[in-house]
Amino acid sequence: MDISVIVPLYNEEESLPELEAWIRRVMNENNYSYEVIMVDDGSSDNSWPVVQDLHALNPLIKGIKFQRNYGKSAALNEGFKMAKGDVVITMDADLQDSPDEIPELRRMVLEGDYDIVSGWKKKRYDNTLSKNIPSKIYNAATRKASGIYLHDFNCGLKAYKNKVVKGIEVYGEMHRYIPLIAKWSGFKKFGEKVVEHRPRKYGVTKFGWNRFINGLLDLASIMFVGKFRKNPMHFFGLWGTLSFLFGFIVFLYLAISKFFFDETGMTQRPLFFIALVAMVIGSQLFLAGFLGELISRNGPERNHYLIEDKIN
Repeated sequence: MDISVIVPLYNEEESLPELEAWIRRVMNENNYSYEVIMVDDGSSDNSWPVVQDLHALNPLIKGIKFQRNYGKSAALNEGFKMAKGDVVITMDADLQDSPDEIPELRRMVLEGDYDIVSGWKKKRYDNTLSKNIPSKIYNAATRKASGIYLHDFNCGLKAYKNKVVKGIEVYGEMHRYIPLIAKWSGFKKFGEKVVEHRPRKYGVTKFGWNRFINGLLDLASIMFVGKFRKNPMHFFGLWGTLSFLFGFIVFLYLAISKFFFDETGMTQRPLFFIALVAMVIGSQLFLAGFLGELISRNGPERNHYLIEDKIN
């Protein structure tokens, strides 16, 4: 199969028929073999009946329906599991991503040998104050922290080699950082393409201001997890040992001073309490590292979602 198109959706019943017709036209014009995987993230409108109707008209439409809303990362992760195409395209269901970009994205992956090609919505129709400015700050912080120089990490329109989507795990709200997750998994070649950003035609955006705060917190989390996921003791154990040693050395200094040079009681000196706190914190950090090692080696699968229905 040439292409798998994954479309996560939440309450997008109006846009789905138009999106399916647009994707089908592009695929037929280019003679691609394809599938479209629509993942309904617990919609409360008629999105799932619309997906069922589209499948009846076009058997290449496949679907997954979550029993409740889990978020975009969960939808992408389940879509990645199902995808069979040599190139996997992700796009939003709100018609702000143009399916006309698919042929060039696919060409860049195959001919440019990119692991991921990310869309860059250079000209946007979003509100400047509430979305554009915070998005630029977020992208600049992500570039600095990750070392991956993409302009628009959160663009929903991306193209992947199949082996990339099969080799990564997306959970929580980590869909913003799929290039970074791929980097930690050993994929190194990232490309970028300026893509069209279209005004929203139906409904309203499903994301608010909290996504920027959550995004920065997720960035800190994924940087830590990516580096210390397999060996948390390397982080907690290091700082725990340093803290404990500092406290222990100060304690020895106080003990020697007490017995040989100074008649002042140890507990009457502020350094005693600093040493005590440092040793307690060091012990706790070391224990946290030990528990982290046990959890990382024995933890169950984190991606488990209740799926109410599937199509094809």
